Amino acid sequence: MARNIITVVWLFGFALAMFRVAEAQQAARIPRIAYLSGTSPSANSARVEAFRHGLHELGYVEGKNIVIEWRYAEGKLDRLSELAEEQLHLKVDVIVSTGPGPTRSAKRATVTIPIVMAFDDDPVGSGFVANLARPGGNVTGLSNLAPEISGKRLELLKEIAPRLTRVAFLGDVTRPATAQSLTEMNLAANAVRAQLQYHEVRGPKDIEIAFRATNKDRADALLVLPSGMLLSQRRQIINLAIKDRLPTIYPQSEFVEDGGLMFYGASVTDSFRRAATYVDKILKGAKPADLPVEQPTKFELVINLKTAKQIGLTIPPNVLARADRVIK
Repeated sequence: MARNIITVVWLFGFALAMFRVAEAQQAARIPRIAYLSGTSPSANSARVEAFRHGLHELGYVEGKNIVIEWRYAEGKLDRLSELAEEQLHLKVDVIVSTGPGPTRSAKRATVTIPIVMAFDDDPVGSGFVANLARPGGNVTGLSNLAPEISGKRLELLKEIAPRLTRVAFLGDVTRPATAQSLTEMNLAANAVRAQLQYHEVRGPKDIEIAFRATNKDRADALLVLPSGMLLSQRRQIINLAIKDRLPTIYPQSEFVEDGGLMFYGASVTDSFRRAATYVDKILKGAKPADLPVEQPTKFELVINLKTAKQIGLTIPPNVLARADRVIK
């Protein structure tokens, strides 16, 4: 009997010790974040730094109390699904997607692991969430949905180039938000008495073709719609726009920082910084289905005066006065 009691006590003590070891290991586990991008690290550097800064503000230090699995498709969007599957095998706790393409690939790969959109043109139209207030699935995050911005960009082009009558614009009609942008631009075009010339650009090879068409159609200005592919090829687009002396307004500030003329829209870097707050909430137990999708609250106008000089354009003082940032 005594021997049996001793055995039971020993087994109980051993089980308790194993439980404490397992508990300690679980407590010491470092959260793992997947970061999925359709572009390259260089094209995405400002956004990456904004995301890292947001994490740092919340007390996260990469390699110390958090691990980030960085994956970039380098503009080859057909690789996104493969990269998303690769990240799932690493047992990540949350996926941060950097646009509609990465979000779609991540959502196809998993319906259980939380996905945080760093930004998206139209998450409801894309089918990522049920609605902005209550997403209802494993996806939440930030939306830069503001289709009226395209109309405002056209008005700004008219302000800096009052004589324009033809405006070319580049975009990808397969993106859900493009249709809304076109509607807003048509309304604005009527107001400023300008004709629109749409050029479909889905891959890098379409860029030079589109610019040849803008020359043939004698476009007076150019408007670029949001697209991960266009962002990754921005240096080519900027150079062609300068070569053709086309006043151009872009959908992301990175274009202007790399030599483009003008940007107006929601601050994408601010969205990436804010994405860190969603990661933090999810790691602390919040469910994506219960976290409302955040809409843009910060808009900015950025103008590159050096580029304006290159194309022989004088920016009106009243437009310069409204700029949040002027690059000289």
